Amino acid sequence: MTVLVTGGTGIVGGAVVRHLVAAGREVRGLARDAAGDVTLEGLGAEPVRGDVLDPAALRGAVEGAEVVYHLAGINSFCLADPAPMMRTNIEGSRQVVAACLDRGVRRLVYTSSAATLGEVEGTVGHEGSPHRGSYLSEYEKSKHLAEQAVLATAEPPLEVVTVNPSSAQGPGRATGTGKVILDLINGKLPAVVHTRFSIVDIDDCARGHLLAEEHGTPGERYVLNGFTLTMEEAVARLAETLGREIKVRYAPGAVAVAGAAAMEAVARLRGRKPKACREMVRTMLHGHSYDGSKATRDLGLDYTPARETIDRLIAWFQTEGLIDV
Repeated sequence: MTVLVTGGTGIVGGAVVRHLVAAGREVRGLARDAAGDVTLEGLGAEPVRGDVLDPAALRGAVEGAEVVYHLAGINSFCLADPAPMMRTNIEGSRQVVAACLDRGVRRLVYTSSAATLGEVEGTVGHEGSPHRGSYLSEYEKSKHLAEQAVLATAEPPLEVVTVNPSSAQGPGRATGTGKVILDLINGKLPAVVHTRFSIVDIDDCARGHLLAEEHGTPGERYVLNGFTLTMEEAVARLAETLGREIKVRYAPGAVAVAGAAAMEAVARLRGRKPKACREMVRTMLHGHSYDGSKATRDLGLDYTPARETIDRLIAWFQTEGLIDV
């Protein structure tokens, strides 16, 4: 049975491809360029050239696949123009559904985000959380609208199962939140804020995708989240693994917002992407705590302990020479 994966050249998508190949599945991966071909071939998948915004290429890639995993998308903050991200995440997802319907795909495992839950500040987000009615970032908006588009356009016989991962961390992740962790370790963050954030081990996230294909109920969504830490807890656990102190300075929320606004303005004047911006700080100050227990109950997903995930991440940072001595 052929499986198509979009976004298989990414960190989480690559882990999904790796787990599918290890399970003996025949995997086809959508690649946008020659570099993507090489990455997918290295993972044991057959590369197929195409883009989620190219309907004809998508139909060709989907041809003969019984199951599709859609992970392709853009995850970024501080964009001067969020329109390309909106098109890729929303219209790209809609096009994937259309290709699946056109080619008779049985099941689509759609990778959304825990950010789409839109939980009220201070609450624990879960699959049934009422949305706060506003967005913290353009990325959050794009994923929420994309998830709605997928569910609105999909129809029988296509079965759609949605997974909503929190921040996926582990070996191979040195971008996004992984870069923030690395900068924290290396003392490159001028200040941090008091917050909490939720993490899922990259391998757990990949296994959650496969279990969603096997056991997920069509129309349902499953939050994938292993643990939640406050900033203070994260710093303490990172320091324990490293065997040394990590010095951090906490900034009041108002100060952090003002600083991000200034950095944003300067970067825009210079035609550069800012390292921090208001939407990034808004997201950090809001904080996130997610409940991933439904995936355990209904899919059979067991989560890796926080200490093990952090140990593996630090060991990989060290192997790659990313930690300043």
